[in-house]
Amino acid sequence: MLGSTHGTLTTDFRARVVACGEEPHAAVVSLPTATRQGGLDVSGRPLHLAVPDLDRFFRPRSVAVVGASDAEGRPNTGITRQLIAWAERVGARLHPVHPTRTSVFGRECVTSVAELPEPVDLAVLLVADPLPVIEELGEAKVPFAVAFASGFAETGEAGAAAQARLAAAVERSGLRLLGPNTNLNAFERFREDLEGPAIALITQSGHQGRPVHALQELGIRLSHWAPTGNEADLETADFLAYFAQLPEVGAIACYVEGLKDGRSFLLAADRAARAKVPVVAVKVGRTEAGTEAAASHTGKLTGADQVVDAAMRQFGVVRVDGLDELQDTAALLARARPPKAEGVAVYSISGGTGAHFADLATAAGLTLPALSAEKQAELHTWIPEYLNVANPIDNGGHPVGDWRGRKIIDAILADPSVGVLICPITGPFPPMSDRLAQDLADAAEATDKLVCVVWGSPVGTEDAYRTTLLGSSRLATFRTARNCVTAVKAYLGHHRFTDRYRSPFEDAPRTPSPSFRKAQGLLRPGQQLSEHAAKQLLRAYGIRVPREQLVTSAAGAVRAAGPVGYPVVMKASGPRLAHKTELGLVKVGLTSASQVRDAYRELTDIARYESVDLDGILVCQMIDRGVEMMVGVTHDALFGPTVTVGLGGVLVEVLHDAAVRVPPFGERDARDMLGELRGRALLEGVRGGAPVDVDALVEVVLRVQRMALELGDDLTELDINPLVVLGRGQGAVALDALAVCR
Repeated sequence: MLGSTHGTLTTDFRARVVACGEEPHAAVVSLPTATRQGGLDVSGRPLHLAVPDLDRFFRPRSVAVVGASDAEGRPNTGITRQLIAWAERVGARLHPVHPTRTSVFGRECVTSVAELPEPVDLAVLLVADPLPVIEELGEAKVPFAVAFASGFAETGEAGAAAQARLAAAVERSGLRLLGPNTNLNAFERFREDLEGPAIALITQSGHQGRPVHALQELGIRLSHWAPTGNEADLETADFLAYFAQLPEVGAIACYVEGLKDGRSFLLAADRAARAKVPVVAVKVGRTEAGTEAAASHTGKLTGADQVVDAAMRQFGVVRVDGLDELQDTAALLARARPPKAEGVAVYSISGGTGAHFADLATAAGLTLPALSAEKQAELHTWIPEYLNVANPIDNGGHPVGDWRGRKIIDAILADPSVGVLICPITGPFPPMSDRLAQDLADAAEATDKLVCVVWGSPVGTEDAYRTTLLGSSRLATFRTARNCVTAVKAYLGHHRFTDRYRSPFEDAPRTPSPSFRKAQGLLRPGQQLSEHAAKQLLRAYGIRVPREQLVTSAAGAVRAAGPVGYPVVMKASGPRLAHKTELGLVKVGLTSASQVRDAYRELTDIARYESVDLDGILVCQMIDRGVEMMVGVTHDALFGPTVTVGLGGVLVEVLHDAAVRVPPFGERDARDMLGELRGRALLEGVRGGAPVDVDALVEVVLRVQRMALELGDDLTELDINPLVVLGRGQGAVALDALAVCR
């Protein structure tokens, strides 16, 4: 199968299974607190993510600093000083803890956690080994702790073992831990003079969050920063779910090196999608080099990137490639109101600039509607007749310098087909650029539509940029055309997605289907099934296969060919037999009894020569018309069972044209998968060919998804290839299948 792996599901919530009955599906998964809420699906996976109450973490009433210091030249001294300043800002009482000091920076210091003068909400651990302190914190009923220490999973096998011991101690204690290998970013100073929706930031590498944090200097509000580090306990999903419920958060920006638990991340993303809170993420690991670097930094699984990409898209997470895109896209999504229309209008003082930007926008999939004849006539009252105003709109330059400039902008924004106005200003040309910038800022304040400006000057110190454009809370200002297009595409896509979003977990099956019991008897633990057995598995789930019989003699093959119907196909069938065609173990187009008899003998001779273990020879109905597709199931190390659909037959290995989804998903997602294929035109009919039965293909995808959900723990891999999709209304037939059992 394309992209097939044989990894196992390693998510924490699947770690402990307690048998509660004779049937395998009666197993109950013991879940940690973070996921123990809202019931389980048919596979025993959680359907909802419990949101940790992190209010006391970010705004504690009292804080203990274990290992506090005021000795000059020691690293802990600078950290203690910063924590004292932070505690004063948030109104928290701070208590230093150190075994040999009586005071730190003039504050009374106690020797142990047990001697703290009052209950504390948060303990900050400035110690090399936090493990001994965890038990003390648990006895003191401290709800939250932060561990800065490094030397854990990011260092290799020994460090991973140490982190596992730390995580076990944290779970026993009942507290929630941020870290280890985290930093002071959670205690940064945030500007309090900024208004409007804020960005909440989640990073696994503190340095990578700096560009987003710096957005405050451009007037963009930030509310929280969660540096998750190695995620021995609290993870990206916990903060994502928490931030999504905060009224002040307009968007969540993430820098993710690796996900601790793919399922929890999707449950958190689902919560954000239901709340219509946009999530923008940089997820490293697109390349082998990036994957290796991420593993060495945080000790996390990065997952197959194609699956990560599909899973994020499936749950509305906007994935961007760079930190510049992260800051610009998150800033736009946090502040912009929902669009009034999908159309984008490009307005410039130069025809060349407008044409270039229109190309970039159209290539990105944005819609640039041609303005109506009436609207163009209106614009030509201020713009010379020889200039194009259909969209992009070229004003020729001079109108921006006088009263006409604002009227043109207002007229464009008044067009009902326009939801976004983009004005690229390639460089400063006072006073015209100053007047244009002010007109755009004033128009943005007066409209409920999105107005974007691309300030192309490399200098960035101009007053029109620093004061007028950045001083507007309604304008979205960019420095590059690419970032503008990326952000606008994400903005329109986010609102389109959330307007139609329905949580797939709401409709996820909670009880096994009647097919499940039939399928259980067909599985063979630790084995690859023969084609015949794999097709029986498909039949159990209502997936159509050709008429066929399994025979063990030449005479039996001849007898079977009659009811199957000539012409027939004959194939060797046996466990661990995956590449029949390459071995010459397939014969097609057999039209007579003598050909069938000869084919049987030849197939068995080849099997003996190749030492192939057979369970028989399949005599199959021959189907030679339709589009060959493939549908399958494989396991991703982060997300568990995944469903893939793509072009089948030899095209699988040649084109690698496939789409992936993580169950559960609905019919709309199944159809969207087909829309993502480069070869989707084959389904619609090409070169005079008739359209095929797309509805039947979608039904097969959904039935395979049911198999993935119900048999996910027992079925390592399923590959239906080719699945021949016949003409419209004629269905789809699985001509071959491979199944591997765990």
